[in-house]
Amino acid sequence: MTALSVLDLSPIVEGSNASQSLANSLDLARHAEQLGYKRYWLAEHHNMPGIASAATAVVIAHVAGGTKTIRVGAGGIMLPNHAPLVIAEQFGTLAALHPGRIDLGLGRAPGTDMGTARALRRNLEASDNFPQDVVELMGYFQPAEAGQRIHAVPGEGQKVPVWILGSSLYGAQLAAMLGLPYAFASHFAPAELDHALDIYRSRFQPSEQLDKPYVMLGLNVFAAPTDAEAKLLFTSLQQAFVNLRTGRPGRLPPPVEGYDQTLEQMAKTMLSQALSCAVVGSPETVRQGIDAFVRGTGADELMVTAQIFDHAARVRSFEILAEAHKSLSQAA
Repeated sequence: MTALSVLDLSPIVEGSNASQSLANSLDLARHAEQLGYKRYWLAEHHNMPGIASAATAVVIAHVAGGTKTIRVGAGGIMLPNHAPLVIAEQFGTLAALHPGRIDLGLGRAPGTDMGTARALRRNLEASDNFPQDVVELMGYFQPAEAGQRIHAVPGEGQKVPVWILGSSLYGAQLAAMLGLPYAFASHFAPAELDHALDIYRSRFQPSEQLDKPYVMLGLNVFAAPTDAEAKLLFTSLQQAFVNLRTGRPGRLPPPVEGYDQTLEQMAKTMLSQALSCAVVGSPETVRQGIDAFVRGTGADELMVTAQIFDHAARVRSFEILAEAHKSLSQAA
């Protein structure tokens, strides 16, 4: 049965702050561990008032240090923002602290706007060097070779698992060429999903890390006791997405009854396209929805995200999903 994992942006909700968001992330990770989720990933975003995971490696250390068995990692690190050696040292340190539990997902987008990218001291042409940077980074995790002058300490010889993230065909091609697992951002950019999966699976070259294609797909899941309650919870994400796309990023807003009735047609169309990979509803609706999504895509793993305003409702959503997943596994 397809594995379940969690993608957390450590949302900062209206009326709250980053300290509470980071505490909530650890609490959710502990619940996810108890519920049997496979991994817990955090994402690098910058200059986002509603996201507390900008210093991604630091937040991973916070979550990994407060859990015991669940894999913790980056979904992902935006590599063009960083020198490969720095990331090798950061994740080598994490792997030394938490052996066998750290994942490193890599993306080539800036994870922010161009002005912030410049503030990060990012070379705006660095994304063109993404394949070379990935190979360089992976090399730092290998055992040292004779005469090697630059070493990642910690990191060397730890072989931290590397994933390629993407929302276009570029990442699919690179992951296939390097023989790496592939995570597709279908939870917010599903347009190229089918094409990307075809390219990745058909062109995959086995590697030391992976002998056959392995796909993890992003999926929004908003679960609640009733369909109506779940749809209400979903309006927080819908509002945040409209705000972001119209240049007004902010903290995650509370749910709003009848929100879709207030939207112009252009916004409705944008949401229906960007958030088409979403399962929103009661336990039975969720069970049917994830079953249909997995059957339609052949996903090996689902990376589930839920931008829910109320933390208790967010935890409950992941509980309902775990229960639905368990019933599907028993029926298989």
